[in-house]
Amino acid sequence: MLARFRQAVNTVLGNMQNLPQQLQNRLNGGAAKQQQTPTASDDSSVDYVEIEKVDKFQYTRPEFLQLSFEEVEVTADHHVRPILVPRDVSKLPWNTGYAEVINGGKTRCNEDQAIACHFKLKAKLMEQINTTSPEGVEATCTEIEPIDISCSYFGVFDGHAGSGAALTARHLLHLHIQQHLWDIQELLQPQIPEDLNYLSRSDSKRRQKWPLNERDIPIDSLIIGALESSFHEMDEQILAEKRSYHISGGCTALVALFILGKLYVANAGDSRAVICRNKEVIPMSSDHTPLSERRRLQTIAKLHPSLLGDEFSRLEYQKRIGRKDIGRKRLYRDAHMTGWAYKTIDEEDLKFPLVYGDGKKARVLATIGVSRGLGDHNLKVHGTDIMLKPFLSSMPEVNIYDLGDYDHTENDVLIMASDGLWDVLTIEDAGRIVSKSLESFSRNDHNRYTSAAQDLVMASRGILRENGWRTKSNALASGDDITAMVIPLYRHSMLSPQNSLTESHDAV
Repeated sequence: MLARFRQAVNTVLGNMQNLPQQLQNRLNGGAAKQQQTPTASDDSSVDYVEIEKVDKFQYTRPEFLQLSFEEVEVTADHHVRPILVPRDVSKLPWNTGYAEVINGGKTRCNEDQAIACHFKLKAKLMEQINTTSPEGVEATCTEIEPIDISCSYFGVFDGHAGSGAALTARHLLHLHIQQHLWDIQELLQPQIPEDLNYLSRSDSKRRQKWPLNERDIPIDSLIIGALESSFHEMDEQILAEKRSYHISGGCTALVALFILGKLYVANAGDSRAVICRNKEVIPMSSDHTPLSERRRLQTIAKLHPSLLGDEFSRLEYQKRIGRKDIGRKRLYRDAHMTGWAYKTIDEEDLKFPLVYGDGKKARVLATIGVSRGLGDHNLKVHGTDIMLKPFLSSMPEVNIYDLGDYDHTENDVLIMASDGLWDVLTIEDAGRIVSKSLESFSRNDHNRYTSAAQDLVMASRGILRENGWRTKSNALASGDDITAMVIPLYRHSMLSPQNSLTESHDAV
């Protein structure tokens, strides 16, 4: 079993020889415990004693909150639902705003997780030296001093059916991203200095990136590929390590990466990111739900009908089909359709639909309300052996925002939040709340972004009344876990792409 585990981990984390040792150690998480320990019996055969799996990571709240174990216990009050903010805002990059609140009793602990950090890549470039030897052969090249590429990383992970997957993603996903950026660091140069010549494979003197690729791939595509690969590897690592650790449930994943003068937002799930710029609201993600991804889910079922067992039908109907509809024509659509057509109903159509329900109540196989994320490898339809994972994708959708295209001010921000906030607020609501909050503070006040995040959480959590948690207008408030980040854009956008190679991003 240990050999199989090692093989699985090697497959998931392959090609890591270039990763700095400290990243390898953290990604591997130390030696994993075996699930079973062999013991010799009297007849010299081998018996196996099952060992209870331990958690991959101990449950905590985000490190920048600086909460002790006792404080985590005290603040996890489902009746009071205190809004938690960092004691020291300098613990977050650029004094980013952060606030969170636990759910109203749905689960024992807050299953949301978040992270914010800076890291650097050191890219080595090759300089051509134009000297000729006595034999008439030109000298080739030498290494130039490494150049720092500064990156800022923010993540929100909304867990479900347990906090294990969200905790694992919080601790490890950014390390996978670092690894992939490390691999392409020499290709991430936005411009080549005029006084340097780079060699091509034919030793010509034209300026090129080093090493030269077979075809010119845009930097955006390289970074998107790094994010997509990292999400996939994170999902595969969760699967591999579930053999030895207890990693519960799954999670959505929303990540923002600031690098080389641009913002890359990668999303898998129904958390959202939105830019608020001079009172303009710019969506930076879209929700991945059973309804938004109906055709992808139906296509999987059409290609692999056995995944539905004998319980579900891939077809979608305008309304729920009953036995009284047999022999009648009803509107339906399949994987190849965006519109509707008529079909004569037969016995097979009485099966429960693959995607059923409206809005937030829509579910895949009557079980889960999101169609992308990490984890959920053991999730089954209740009372059956039908697995959900074949229908769930870990692939993120990546959107890019060029910070150099606009002269940002201190009031221009990126909002990242879990769906507990968006269940109550529209993106326009969030923009108005943040703008109003920021305008009430001095531009030099380091707490202004945390106050804005706190106002967002307050607006969506509401207050406890006799009829439950209600908003200011007495509408139903969110009973879910809520996490909100308010990230200032000007701190990164004031650096040009070239300067972002060499200037560090301090936390304050």
